[in-house]
Order: sequence, then C-alpha cells, then structure tokens
Amino acid sequence: MITRFFILIFKLNGWKIVGTVPPEIKKAVVIAAPHTSNWDFVYAVAIFKMLKLKIRYLIKRELNFFPLSILLKNTGAIPVERSKRHNLTDEIVNMLKSSDELLVAIPAEGTRSRVEKWKSGFYYTALNAGVPVLPGYLDFKKKEGGFGEPIYLSGDKAEDMKKLKDFYSDKTGKHPELFNLEAIRLT
Repeated sequence: MITRFFILIFKLNGWKIVGTVPPEIKKAVVIAAPHTSNWDFVYAVAIFKMLKLKIRYLIKRELNFFPLSILLKNTGAIPVERSKRHNLTDEIVNMLKSSDELLVAIPAEGTRSRVEKWKSGFYYTALNAGVPVLPGYLDFKKKEGGFGEPIYLSGDKAEDMKKLKDFYSDKTGKHPELFNLEAIRLT
C-alpha cells in the first residue's frame, strides 16, 4: 500500500525512469548514488516497484523497529550492524553466489552526508561474487532515476572507478553540496 503512495509521489512530482536492469542480468550489485536525502528511499522504491524489480538493499539495523520494520522488510531491506566489525562483504558475496537471482543495492557513500571516499564494500562484493555493478541513480535536477549500463569490474580499481565517476559526473542529488564526485575512488 505505502509503495503505491511512493509511486504516486514519484509521478505527481514529474519524475521519469531512464534505464532499467537488462533482462539478462540476474545478479548484480546496484550502486545507490548520489545518496543525499531520505527522499532517495521514496523515489528508489517507487522505481523498483514500477519496474517490477526485487531489489534487496542495506540499511542500518537501528532503523529496523516496529512499525517501520514492516515497510522495510516488504521493500527488501537487509538490516546491517554498523557498530561491530564483521565481514558483511563476505556475507553478501555468499548470498549472491547461492542465489539464482539477486540484485543488492548498496549506497557506496555509506551515508547521506558528504564523504571524501566511497566505501569499498560494493566493489569487493561484486568482484568476489563475479557479478556486474549496475550504477543506479536519482537525479533531482532532471527529475529522473534509473540505471546505467552494467559495469563488469576488471580488478583495476582506478579504471573501474573512472567508469563510475564518468557515469555519475552529471547526476545531481537532492542536496548537491553533499555529493562529492571526487569521492568516487578507492585507495
């Protein structure tokens, strides 16, 4: 029910979907960027539902409380513990390897705040699982969201991140000052 409301908001605000997940892609790591606002959730879920995509996504465990937990579970949330060091990357790699179909959205920035470097988990998850990265995006300036072409990682971090930086170079988050294009790097 609430997802229908998200779709209504998406449409009433004049948004459109550009790009989708190619039908041959059954497993992938979907990057969710720019991630600068809580509105990202509303528009992203609307896109997933309109495209009939079953995408799982990571959220901080602190958000997994009743009644919000019902919405999150029904929209594909995977609550993660951020305060402890554990090998989340390996857990997601195992999920991808053991599934016939699984799209996992990861906010590479790790937060809605401005960052100086993207987190590397999305990269190593895709590389170790042998799945492509799908650049997902919301562009508040153009009022569009969707997906870019799949990127098959080579293991050359600089080259792979250049492709992502090129893709996101013209995308504008709700709060543009919080999206740092230069943060799209791994060191």
